Formats: sequence, structure tokens, C-alpha cells
Amino acid sequence: MSRISSPHPPSPEESTRARILSQALRLFANQGYEGTTTKALAKAAQVAEGTIFRYFSNKKAILAAVVTQGWVDILTDLLTELSGMDGYDAIAQVMRRRMSRLRENKYLLQVCFVEAQRHPDLRERIQGEIIDKMTGVAEAFFQTAMERGVYRPMNPRIVAQVFLGMFTVAGFSEQLLEPNVSPAALQEMAEGLADIFLHGVLA
Repeated sequence: MSRISSPHPPSPEESTRARILSQALRLFANQGYEGTTTKALAKAAQVAEGTIFRYFSNKKAILAAVVTQGWVDILTDLLTELSGMDGYDAIAQVMRRRMSRLRENKYLLQVCFVEAQRHPDLRERIQGEIIDKMTGVAEAFFQTAMERGVYRPMNPRIVAQVFLGMFTVAGFSEQLLEPNVSPAALQEMAEGLADIFLHGVLA
């Protein structure tokens, strides 16, 4: 999972919490939430089992923290990149970086999409705290860009949903998740998505 950069090194407590979340993400993705015990998580994170409960009230709280922190990191990166996105080359570059990051976050995507189906409360949290926030950030960007004349006037929320949907769905493509996918293949997909996003598909 990517981490939000900080001007100060993490404290021992922050490092321990981050290690627990990192190992929880890996175990939840590989073994499933139900198949992961706090004993196994403690062993993977190299802490005592009781230490886990100093940071999290129960296992469900760990799952919620894994998902929330992961998407906060993605949202922070997206907000930074959207600030400079005003043309074909910029959009292609953002798409390429986003898809690369989605590959890095494939465990997060697995956990979100699998466990959200099994835990309605987690699904509601993802929708309410994360997807809506990401859409709102992108919508504000596209609204400003339309006012500047970069894009033609239309509903900015729909544009934001299309943009976010394109790179998220692309992130699940079999080609993209291949461990040895070439930079050229990533670039071709990114440029294709940017072209479709900006120009559509009609001849």
C-alpha cells in the first residue's frame, strides 16, 4: 500500500500500525478476511497478538482501516495529478501513472471488491467516505477546467464518473495485472484511454 508522504519520520507507534495494516492487506487479499486470524496477522507483522488490539478494537476495524487508508492515499495522489491535467498528453500521462499505481494496489482492489460484497457496512463506508469523495474532487477539477474553456460545457459530475471509471476498470484488465507487463503496453493502454476519453469512439 502506498503511503502519504510526511515531512517527519514516522514514530514507532505509526510504524507498527502501518506494518499491521500492510500485512493485513496482504493476508486479506491472499486468504480472505474470514480466513485470516489475528494470530496469523500478528506473526506476519512481527508483533504480539495483544499489540494488534492496542491499535484496533477488533478485526473488522482493521479491515475498515486497510480500505480507508488505501483509498485516501490514492485520492491524495489523484488530487495532485489532476491539478496539471489540461490536455491530451497530460491526461495520457495521468492515465499511465494511475494504471501503474493500480497495479501496485492490486491487493487493495481485491480486498475492496471481494470483501465489500460480503460486508454491507464496509461497502457503505467505501461508497460514502471514499468513492463520493474521489468523485467530488474530480468533479471540482472538471468544473474549473470547463470554466477555463479546456473542456466543452457539460455535467462535470458525469465526466468525473466516466474518467474515474475508465482508469479503475482498466486497472482490473488481465493485461495490466500481469507481473511482466511492458512499459510500452502500459503506454499504449494509457494513450488509448486518453484518446477515447477526449475524443470518443465515433469515426
